[in-house]
Amino acid sequence: MAVYALAQLRIHDAERYGRYMSAFIARYAEVFGKFGGKLLAADTEPRVLEGQWWDRNKVVLMEFPDEAAFTAWATSPEYNEIAVDRVAGAEAVVLLIKGV
Repeated sequence: MAVYALAQLRIHDAERYGRYMSAFIARYAEVFGKFGGKLLAADTEPRVLEGQWWDRNKVVLMEFPDEAAFTAWATSPEYNEIAVDRVAGAEAVVLLIKGV
Protein backbone atom coordinates (compact mmCIF):
# COMPACT_ATOMS: atom_id res chain seq x y z
CA MET A 1 0.00 0.00 0.00
CA ALA A 2 1.34 3.45 -0.92
CA VAL A 3 2.50 5.79 1.81
CA TYR A 4 2.94 9.54 1.71
CA ALA A 5 5.55 11.57 3.53
CA LEU A 6 4.47 15.11 4.33
CA ALA A 7 7.30 17.37 5.46
CA GLN A 8 6.67 20.78 6.99
CA LEU A 9 9.88 22.77 7.11
CA ARG A 10 11.16 25.95 8.67
CA ILE A 11 14.20 26.95 6.64
CA HIS A 12 16.63 28.97 8.75
CA ASP A 13 19.78 28.67 6.63
CA ALA A 14 18.87 29.20 2.98
CA GLU A 15 22.42 28.51 1.77
CA ARG A 16 22.63 25.07 3.41
CA TYR A 17 19.07 24.16 2.39
CA GLY A 18 19.80 25.34 -1.16
CA ARG A 19 22.86 23.10 -1.27
CA TYR A 20 20.66 20.18 -0.17
CA MET A 21 18.10 20.95 -2.88
CA SER A 22 20.80 21.18 -5.56
CA ALA A 23 22.22 17.80 -4.55
CA PHE A 24 18.74 16.25 -4.35
CA ILE A 25 17.90 17.40 -7.87
CA ALA A 26 21.29 16.44 -9.32
CA ARG A 27 21.13 12.96 -7.78
CA TYR A 28 17.33 12.46 -8.01
CA ALA A 29 17.40 9.03 -9.68
CA GLU A 30 20.13 7.69 -7.39
CA VAL A 31 18.88 9.19 -4.13
CA PHE A 32 15.10 9.09 -4.57
CA GLY A 33 13.86 7.37 -7.70
CA LYS A 34 15.57 4.05 -7.07
CA PHE A 35 13.41 3.66 -3.95
CA GLY A 36 10.22 4.24 -5.94
CA GLY A 37 9.84 7.73 -4.51
CA LYS A 38 7.81 10.37 -6.31
CA LEU A 39 7.91 14.05 -5.47
CA LEU A 40 4.27 15.12 -5.68
CA ALA A 41 4.34 18.70 -4.40
CA ALA A 42 6.64 21.31 -2.89
CA ASP A 43 5.46 24.79 -1.98
CA THR A 44 6.98 27.70 -0.09
CA GLU A 45 3.65 29.52 0.08
CA PRO A 46 0.88 26.96 0.71
CA ARG A 47 -2.56 28.46 1.14
CA VAL A 48 -3.86 27.85 4.65
CA LEU A 49 -7.55 27.02 4.48
CA GLU A 50 -8.21 26.27 8.13
CA GLY A 51 -6.31 26.79 11.35
CA GLN A 52 -2.88 28.33 11.67
CA TRP A 53 0.32 27.14 10.04
CA TRP A 54 2.72 28.18 12.77
CA ASP A 55 6.35 28.82 11.96
CA ARG A 56 6.93 26.78 8.79
CA ASN A 57 7.81 28.16 5.38
CA LYS A 58 7.78 25.12 3.10
CA VAL A 59 5.77 21.95 2.66
CA VAL A 60 6.80 18.87 0.64
CA LEU A 61 4.65 15.86 -0.28
CA MET A 62 6.27 12.60 -1.43
CA GLU A 63 4.86 9.20 -2.36
CA PHE A 64 6.48 5.78 -1.85
CA PRO A 65 5.19 2.33 -2.85
CA ASP A 66 5.10 1.22 0.80
CA GLU A 67 6.55 1.92 4.23
CA ALA A 68 9.55 -0.34 3.59
CA ALA A 69 10.51 1.72 0.52
CA PHE A 70 10.21 4.96 2.51
CA THR A 71 12.35 3.56 5.32
CA ALA A 72 14.95 2.26 2.85
CA TRP A 73 15.17 5.74 1.30
CA ALA A 74 15.19 7.66 4.59
CA THR A 75 17.98 5.51 6.03
CA SER A 76 20.01 5.08 2.84
CA PRO A 77 23.64 6.26 2.74
CA GLU A 78 22.86 8.08 -0.54
CA TYR A 79 20.15 10.21 1.05
CA ASN A 80 21.88 10.72 4.38
CA GLU A 81 24.99 12.01 2.61
CA ILE A 82 23.04 14.97 1.20
CA ALA A 83 20.55 15.27 4.10
CA VAL A 84 23.29 16.74 6.29
CA ASP A 85 22.62 20.12 4.64
CA ARG A 86 18.83 19.75 5.03
CA VAL A 87 19.17 19.03 8.73
CA ALA A 88 21.59 21.96 9.15
CA GLY A 89 19.45 24.32 7.07
CA ALA A 90 15.92 23.55 8.23
CA GLU A 91 13.84 22.17 11.06
CA ALA A 92 11.29 19.62 9.90
CA VAL A 93 8.14 17.90 11.02
CA VAL A 94 7.67 14.80 8.86
CA LEU A 95 4.49 12.75 8.87
CA LEU A 96 4.16 9.31 7.30
CA ILE A 97 0.61 8.80 6.03
CA LYS A 98 -0.85 5.47 4.91
CA GLY A 99 -2.69 5.51 1.59
CA VAL A 100 -6.25 4.26 1.31
